[in-house]
Order: sequence, then structure tokens, then C-alpha cells
Amino acid sequence: MELTRLLSVTRTQCGVDVTSKKRALERMSEQLMADTRAGGDATRAIFEGLIVRERLGSTGLGRGVALPHTRSPDIETPRAALVRLNTPIAFDAADSQPVDLLLALLVPEHSNDEHLRILARLAELFRDEHLCTRLRQCRSDAELYATMTGSDDGAPDA
Repeated sequence: MELTRLLSVTRTQCGVDVTSKKRALERMSEQLMADTRAGGDATRAIFEGLIVRERLGSTGLGRGVALPHTRSPDIETPRAALVRLNTPIAFDAADSQPVDLLLALLVPEHSNDEHLRILARLAELFRDEHLCTRLRQCRSDAELYATMTGSDDGAPDA
């Protein structure tokens, strides 16, 4: 899985201010559809899908990271959105730690195996404490995108 196929700078935001899990999921829904022609109904359906998934159990991985995910009939290929929050929020993670790094995944409605493979790979990436530290040090959308996708030298600009 190449992150550059899932993520774009348009769907990457550094330094976001939200105060709740619900607002974070709303923001992620908007970002997931930011560079499409889909309207508000598609964005609302994605938000509702993320909420339903969270009711099944938190997608908070621990150590300040969450991977909210859902499916959509409005897309043909998987896509992701990445956010680094300015202030961590409660997310009901297994370790009870607040979340400041969120990567939301949206996959086509009938994409079962691919959905699971992508989630497993993303969870593996976020187990890398060095990567998470570097993501938290980013100061721009472009830097956050480059750090996540590995398209930089690994050192944030001072």
C-alpha cells in the first residue's frame, strides 16, 4: 500500500482545533470528500458511517492515535485524511489517552479484504513511536503530508 495513493495534501491538515470526538469526525468526513464533486449528502453519510463504527468500539489505537474508518458507495478507490490536532481530545482509546493524530480511512462499499489490509498497515505504521513524534512536530499541512508519506528527509523544518 502506497500512502500517496490514499492521502493527498488537500486531505491533510496540521494544527486543527476541535473540542470533541464528534467534531473531529465531522472534520474528517469533510476532509475525506474535500477534493471530490460529491455533495453534502455524501459527506453526511460518511460522518454517520464513522459514528456508527465508533459505536461498535473506539478506533483509538492508543498513544494518541486514532484510525476512524467507514465505507462509501460514492467512491471507487480508497482514500484517507490525516489531521494533527493542536490539543488532544478524549477518544475512548483502550489506553484512555487523548488523541491528537487521526487518520480517517474511507473505502468503497464492497472493499472488504482491501479495507482490512489497509487498516492493518496503517496500524503498523502508527506503532512507530519515531514516526508519531515526527508527525507531532510538523508545523504545516505539506510537512505533515511529507512526513506521513515518507516523501521528506525525516526532519521537520525548524
